[in-house]
Amino acid sequence: TRTRSSASTWGQERSMKWLVLLGLVALSECIVIMPLTKTKTMREILREKNLLNNFLEEQANRLSDDSASDPKLSIHPLRNALDMAYVGNITIGTPPQEFQVVFDTGSSDLWVPSIKCISPACHTHITFDHHKSSTFRLTRRPFRILYGSGLMTGVLVYDTVRIGNLVSTDQPFGLSLQESGFDNVPFDGILGLSYPSLAVPGTIPIFDKLQQQGSISEPVFAFYLSTHKENGSVVMFGGVDHSYYKGKLNWIPVSRTKSWLITVDRISMNGRVIGCENGCEALVDTGTSLINGPAELVTNIQRLIHATPYGSEYVVSCPVISTLPPVIFTINGIDYSVSNSLCLSSFYGVDTSSWILGDVFLRLYFSVYDRGNNRIGLAPAV
Repeated sequence: TRTRSSASTWGQERSMKWLVLLGLVALSECIVIMPLTKTKTMREILREKNLLNNFLEEQANRLSDDSASDPKLSIHPLRNALDMAYVGNITIGTPPQEFQVVFDTGSSDLWVPSIKCISPACHTHITFDHHKSSTFRLTRRPFRILYGSGLMTGVLVYDTVRIGNLVSTDQPFGLSLQESGFDNVPFDGILGLSYPSLAVPGTIPIFDKLQQQGSISEPVFAFYLSTHKENGSVVMFGGVDHSYYKGKLNWIPVSRTKSWLITVDRISMNGRVIGCENGCEALVDTGTSLINGPAELVTNIQRLIHATPYGSEYVVSCPVISTLPPVIFTINGIDYSVSNSLCLSSFYGVDTSSWILGDVFLRLYFSVYDRGNNRIGLAPAV
């Protein structure tokens, strides 16, 4: 009897171990992790060619004309193709055609260039050939987006889109027929990961479509932006791989459920408040390379970190960098410090009342975007 009992217990323990192991395997399979590549931003490319200031002047004039002539545009004034740096691969169509896109938490639409696109920008990027896809569906609805540094106009279409092994069938997206301001960008299109309210009316963002189809086990995605030059960065869907951060995630409620906006308690340096004295909003944004803020406040920060104007940007004397105290963003009671690691300032002044926490912030802090609970998790990146 004792032998049988021991054998029975041993069998139960073995079964339990297998169940735990299978559970861990299933859990790991639920998370889809996609590699991202850090490319040179369009701003960096233009700067190297001494063309940045001319481009900014020309673009400001062109975009004001575009905005005035077409009031039906979907407008994303804070989306700036100059600053998008992290790209990953997706496929569209049957059989699949591969594209490099920016996974952008600051917008909600997916678009890539069409083979019918007539703009010079499309000639230097991969274009989608709808004739070669058996699952393609065309509409006659226009698809137009005005960004802070560019314009795309095209048509709304439907097809199968794949992100790794995540498959969204009959996914609405835009095919650009004309583009301006995207000539030198190191990506083919943009994949927005923000809320549906920012999407072109009548469409559904790909993350929401994947949720509807039951493709994602948990309504979350996360970013790890590596400090290495090119490789190591990832975006993950359906869960969180805890090996990418230290300590615990600090959760911050989204202030308005139309984009990834959070409330910043204050911004300080050397124990003195230098911004957001009464709290302010900040967009957590994988599609912006720097930390953007109201021009007047940012100018003051540039002075405090001894940054001086150089064309349209600010530079910091390289020997001074290591002596500068960090700028502290206090968010939901937790301090997040940002130190300038480059001789170019990490801050950029824009005509807005909100702040944008871009890649220089997100390389320091692993970020989780929880649509199920409308919150963002931050923790020190490994």
